[in-house]
Amino acid sequence: MPKQCFGTASVPLSPAVRAGDFVFVSGQVPIGADGQVVSGGVGAETRAVMANIKATLALAGCSLDDVVKTTVWLRDRADFAEFNAAYAEFFPENPPARSTAESRLMIDIAVEIEAMAYKPV
Repeated sequence: MPKQCFGTASVPLSPAVRAGDFVFVSGQVPIGADGQVVSGGVGAETRAVMANIKATLALAGCSLDDVVKTTVWLRDRADFAEFNAAYAEFFPENPPARSTAESRLMIDIAVEIEAMAYKPV
């Protein structure tokens, strides 16, 4: 089965790609509907990123319930507890596997998250 791309971006990537039963969501950042970085700290940024992931998954016919793995990059590991509390709001039961690392990010943000979902076609 060939891959199928969903959404458009201003950089050379696809926001989501379906490959068979898997959907891969590119790293999402806390950009609001106005195109600006969301303010309010890592908790607010995490909620914005998760809203972006949810919207991107919907383009491929998926939801957060289909997410099996996420990878998270935090600018500062001191933000982990606040990030974790906000992230947990989106996965109250049976959360996906997750890797989290501290890293310099490409723009001035506190968090970036990518996701992998599984939903048979």
